[in-house]
Amino acid sequence: MSLANGFLPMTMEEVQELGIQQLDFIYVTGDAYVDHPSFGAAIITRVLQANGYYVGIISQPDWKNDESIAVLGMPRLGFLVSSGNMDSMVNHYYVSKKHRETDAYTPGGTAYKRPDHATVVYSNLIRKKYKNIPIIIGGIEASLRRMAHYDYWSDSFKRSILLDSQADILSYGMGERSIIEIADALNSGISVKDLSFIAGTVYKTRDISNLYDYKLLPSYDDMVADRLLYAKSFQIQYCNTDSFNGNTLVEPYPNGLYIVQNIPQKPLSTQEMDDVYALPYQRAYHPSYEVQGGVPAISEVRFSLISNRGCFGGCNFCALTFHQGRTVQVRSHESIIEEAKQIIQDKDFKGYIHDVGGPTANFRQPSCSKQLQVGVCKHRQCLCPQPCPNLEVDHSNYLSLLRKLRNLPNVKKVFVRSGIRFDYLMLDKDDTFFRELVEYHISGQLKVAPEHICNAVLAKMGKPDNVVYKSFTDKYRRLNQKIGKNQFLVPYLMSSHPGSTLKEAVALAEYLRDGGYMPEQVQDFYPTPSTISTVMYYTGVDPATMKSVYVCKNPHEKAMQRALIQYRNPKNYGLVREALKLVGREDLIGFDKKCLIKPRKIVGEYGLKKECKIARPKESAQKTKSKKTIRNVHKTKNFARGH
Repeated sequence: MSLANGFLPMTMEEVQELGIQQLDFIYVTGDAYVDHPSFGAAIITRVLQANGYYVGIISQPDWKNDESIAVLGMPRLGFLVSSGNMDSMVNHYYVSKKHRETDAYTPGGTAYKRPDHATVVYSNLIRKKYKNIPIIIGGIEASLRRMAHYDYWSDSFKRSILLDSQADILSYGMGERSIIEIADALNSGISVKDLSFIAGTVYKTRDISNLYDYKLLPSYDDMVADRLLYAKSFQIQYCNTDSFNGNTLVEPYPNGLYIVQNIPQKPLSTQEMDDVYALPYQRAYHPSYEVQGGVPAISEVRFSLISNRGCFGGCNFCALTFHQGRTVQVRSHESIIEEAKQIIQDKDFKGYIHDVGGPTANFRQPSCSKQLQVGVCKHRQCLCPQPCPNLEVDHSNYLSLLRKLRNLPNVKKVFVRSGIRFDYLMLDKDDTFFRELVEYHISGQLKVAPEHICNAVLAKMGKPDNVVYKSFTDKYRRLNQKIGKNQFLVPYLMSSHPGSTLKEAVALAEYLRDGGYMPEQVQDFYPTPSTISTVMYYTGVDPATMKSVYVCKNPHEKAMQRALIQYRNPKNYGLVREALKLVGREDLIGFDKKCLIKPRKIVGEYGLKKECKIARPKESAQKTKSKKTIRNVHKTKNFARGH
């Protein structure tokens, strides 16, 4: 099924043009329709199409109009609903809860084209129009809210999104396997109410007598009453995210209702990954958006290549464990090179492949060989707090891929921008990849994510001790000098993460001072659903140990922590000064090179600083305008400015 323009149908006229009497599925998404494998809607709809199902797209329907959901009629098998490539609340709001002014996933970058909690709103709209049609929800928003969870934006503890959405079944994770199993079951005549057996799904029921080998989580009501029970529940969930050793999870609700999470779907094999990325994507936004200026999000991925999914990095603030899992899945070199050749044929391609990677670019195999037989370890991470003895470190496959890509005709440069896990890189005894990365695959600066420098905070983040980052920066500098390049490191830093007090924020500022870094952007910790860090933020304890963790929630303190990282910005002066005084670090206010800020109480027409205790030139001296007086005035002004 395809139209002359190659896209799936978005109007009834296009459905009729294809000679289709009734669509099998209608996919409702909060994003604009972009037929590119970096967009979840494109993958799921193309996978369904490849399996013989007719699929239509309703993109960003008007949720205030009931008829907006009926523009393609009623599907034969069901509606598929997703908020889009992002959680709708993260898409809408900064961590300050101020609304974002733009939306990269909307034509023209226009904001306000989707509702808050889009998956719930769209599903309820469908249920209002079609009482009995099966509704399957999926995507990042549904995946991370599949069980009871803390919602940062309302500062409340919410029940499973499956209940609030009135949907029948939830497909969590990447979904290629489960969506076909759901489609085939519905197509065979099985009622959606009976779909309780599909891996990678969540369903609701009043009867769990047929379940075995499951783990019973604390009830929703009990978790509302006691936050520590939520921490315990989350830890159980976190230890059951692997398809090989995970258990079925059951979460009780009032009136005898249960939410049941089946074990995760198995990772895709390399051949299955290749098949997914070989589908006939148009690699562009729908032509109807051209008049509105296109869809900005495509620019980030248009000339980039996805080589893997999944991550064993174990960062506590990242939701990848709950969505893609810890087992790394990869595409073959042949598949990636074939896609690269398609990119090269694009009329706008200038010779630069912008990225080759995924969640972590330099992960091209599972962390150890046993994972594909017995799964990932439940109670330890691969890299932190110390690397696992069974960790297999090898960059040869990724290096070979990059060499092949940069040798393709009409390719000038192949960049790596999606993130290098520097601690994994430092464990490689062979420097070949690191050297070639520096020589061929950096566009003047390499972005890495140390996140912080205080070990106590790094431990709560699931990141390695700062000594690892220090050794990485030293080696990066030496390699650049050896090759004769002057390329920079751009460190991603995070303020206000659980465990970080003003004391740690000051230590980070001192580190930046000593290193000469001047970060232009700072990420304040954002409590998104289904991360260990968010559980810490909400409960005040580390779910792995149940020990207390300091949590910065006061907006003013958060502003001070953020300002300290950008202490050179004059706009942050007041906040930095206040923070330093609060922690008794007035020694960092002064004119010494170790100071973060200078005294700044402005008086008089010369802009002199009262705290400098330098006398303003006397009036009589100004009148005489002697050379000596003028020279002294200039000297005083320059000294007050720190010159």
